Amino acid sequence: MIVASMAIVAAGFTACGNQTPTANLKTDVDTMSYAIGMAQTQGLKEYLVNQLGVDTAYIGEFIKGLNEGANAGDNKKKAAYYAGIQIGQQIGNQMVKGINREVFGNDSTKTISLKNFMAGFISGTTGKQGLMTVEQAQTVAQDKMREIKAKSLEAEYGPNKEAGEKFLAANAKKDGVKTLESGVQYKVIKEGTGAIPADTSLVKVHYEGRLLNDTVFDSSYKRGEPLTLRCNQVIKGWTDVMTHMPEGSIWEVYIPQELAYGEREQGDIKPFSALKFKIELIEVNPKK
Repeated sequence: MIVASMAIVAAGFTACGNQTPTANLKTDVDTMSYAIGMAQTQGLKEYLVNQLGVDTAYIGEFIKGLNEGANAGDNKKKAAYYAGIQIGQQIGNQMVKGINREVFGNDSTKTISLKNFMAGFISGTTGKQGLMTVEQAQTVAQDKMREIKAKSLEAEYGPNKEAGEKFLAANAKKDGVKTLESGVQYKVIKEGTGAIPADTSLVKVHYEGRLLNDTVFDSSYKRGEPLTLRCNQVIKGWTDVMTHMPEGSIWEVYIPQELAYGEREQGDIKPFSALKFKIELIEVNPKK
């Protein structure tokens, strides 16, 4: 939220306008002071443009504010005002835009309410007239962001969910397809006779992941070596199916979107996508 000290930020620019003091290097201290000031501007122009959104056409206004801030000394009233300006610009230029991207994705027609954001921000800062505590606000913000984001994503990717439900409903009726209590479906290609892992077990597996249109999005076979993982450190659908597979098994597995990545986008996997996997359970608790 708060920009690092300007003394440590970074690309030199030529100061302009009547606000620029004239250097007068009479002593070593004068020369040192000028050199330090110049040296501290390394990377500053890029920082102003890319991080603070400053238009270089108005660099004179920046110089004016810079001089006022530097000459304020230890004036606490002015220091507080300048801090408010700085954080306010951070809110307008970065924070609100970042929240909008997080919640609404690429939909530029939607935005949070700046008025209500500022009401909450100021109440939290002053500790006065708050409608909730800061701790409550953190929980509410997370819950509401999750709900609104899910609705936004569902509006865009709802057809993925419908396609997955339709596929699984039809697939469940096919010969050899079995359905676990969780909703994960599987078909035995080869039935192993070894141990069945617990959810905390390490397992060595080969696998191939596919979208419903059979596009391969990941494959240990293509990489040429199996993967060792813990059963409870993967998507829920994997955990569920592997804790039913005997060692030595090869199953074709069909995972509902809510037991895969749900609303998250993961590489080629779009939100609300049901997935297919070929899983080969090579070894349970493999020896190092």
